Amino acid sequence: GYTRIVLALVSLYYMPIHPLTCFTTYAVSCLLDALDGLAARAMGQSTKFGAVLDMVTDRCTTSCLLCFLSSAWPQYALICQMLISLDLASHYMHMYASLDSGSASHKKVDKGRSRILNLYYSNNKVLFTFCAMNELFFLAAYLLAFPAFYQQTWPWVVAAICFPVCAGKNIINVVQLVKAAKVLAEGDLDARRKAASAKANQ
Repeated sequence: GYTRIVLALVSLYYMPIHPLTCFTTYAVSCLLDALDGLAARAMGQSTKFGAVLDMVTDRCTTSCLLCFLSSAWPQYALICQMLISLDLASHYMHMYASLDSGSASHKKVDKGRSRILNLYYSNNKVLFTFCAMNELFFLAAYLLAFPAFYQQTWPWVVAAICFPVCAGKNIINVVQLVKAAKVLAEGDLDARRKAASAKANQ
C-alpha cells in the first residue's frame, strides 16, 4: 500500500514532463492495487486502515489523473469534473452507508440491495477488469495528449477497447451512489420511527 503511494507520487511528478515514466509508474501502482489485499490476507495483516488507505489512494490517483486530462483536453473538462465528483461521491456514500448499516466491509453487498454491486464487489476478476480498464482508458487519453503518442496507433486502440468498460464502471458508480443514498434514507426513516415509538411509550 505504501509502495503504491510512492509510485503514485512519482507518476504525478513526471505527469507533465515525461509521459512514458508517468504511464509506467502509474500503471504499476494500479496493478499493486490488485495484489496488496491478497498479500495482506496471506500474511494475516488485513486491517481497516489498510482497506481505507487502499480506497483513498485509488480515489486520489484517479482524481489527479483526471485533473491533468481536464487541462490537457479542455473541451472535456466538464466531463472530467463530473467523473471526479461521481467517483468521490459514490465511494464515500457507499463506504458510509456500509458502516452505518453495520457491514464489516464495503465490499460485502447483499444481492437484495443490488445484484450489480454484489457481482462487482464479490467477484475479484470482475472488479479487477473494470478497475484496470477504467484506469487504462484514462492513461491512454493521457498519452494521446502528447504529440508523439497522438500519432501512434496503439494508444487509440487501447482507448477504444477500454472505453465501453470505463463507461460501465461509471454506470456502476451511479448505481452505487443511488443505492447508498437509499440505504442512508431508509436508515434515517427507521431511526425516526424508533425515536417516535420510544417517545410514545414514555
